[in-house]
Amino acid sequence: MVTASKDRRQKNCLTTGLTFEERAFVEKYRIERNTVQETMVIPLYGRWLCSKRFPTLFADASAARLMEKIDYDFSELEKRSDSVVQVFGALETAMRQSDIAWEVRDYLKEHPRAAVINLGCGLDDTGRACDNGMCRIYNIDLPDVIALRNRLLPAGGREQNLALDLRDPKWTDTIDARPSDGAVLFAAGVFYYFPTDQVRRMIVAMAERFPCGRLVFDAAGKAAVKLMLKTWVKQAGIQNVGAYFSVKNTKAELEAWSPRLSVSSRGYMLGYQKLDDPAVRPIHRLLAKIADGPMRLQIVRVDFRGTV
Repeated sequence: MVTASKDRRQKNCLTTGLTFEERAFVEKYRIERNTVQETMVIPLYGRWLCSKRFPTLFADASAARLMEKIDYDFSELEKRSDSVVQVFGALETAMRQSDIAWEVRDYLKEHPRAAVINLGCGLDDTGRACDNGMCRIYNIDLPDVIALRNRLLPAGGREQNLALDLRDPKWTDTIDARPSDGAVLFAAGVFYYFPTDQVRRMIVAMAERFPCGRLVFDAAGKAAVKLMLKTWVKQAGIQNVGAYFSVKNTKAELEAWSPRLSVSSRGYMLGYQKLDDPAVRPIHRLLAKIADGPMRLQIVRVDFRGTV
């Protein structure tokens, strides 16, 4: 549940440039513990931390503004903010967002009027960051999340925030996506929370509804998914959120789901850019190689064939 409150306390307030007086009167919106919606705090915090630690590599001004507007106990994350694991986790989150944005912009070069669809959007503003002035942006998530998003990130021109359940294939009927214009869909940190068979059904339905479209999402091997539960999710104190979807041989596994799917992937730590910020430590570079290698952290690109 999301509720609004006036927070005049300094407790867990992260310094983002606001004065004491400004921070004291910021209207905050509470995120309840142990809910699926709580998981949107993790990538938001990661984007904020990465912007703070590696400013020449990644900058997300909106993350700092959003952090000030959320009533949430960040203490579990804050007390580990200097740890190698926590910092690397933030780096992972930022690289994932940057890589997905690259793929969205790449699609928009050939389809400038496409529908840009953020699946499980949380408080991510990638669609807006990729806006070329002609595309239509749809941000989709559960009702509680959209209620919060409407307060913190209200939709702009050519943009809609939609409260829909991705498990119901009828959600695609709400999207104005003309085949001639195209559609690029993306999901960041979303499919881990669905069983593999459910992910299969969702992707096949998207391919049928959006011919010649593109889906971009992050995936990982089974070992990495288990590690995620032991680090970011567990350290944040989030309970009762299962992670199911993982991949081994991405192209072979996903293309077997439907002849409409053309699949490729890249490692998402080093597959799109070099970690050339001087603040990135050697241990982080080593972990990045492990992540893209044995852990199989990757950005998956699925192009939907128009005819089969």
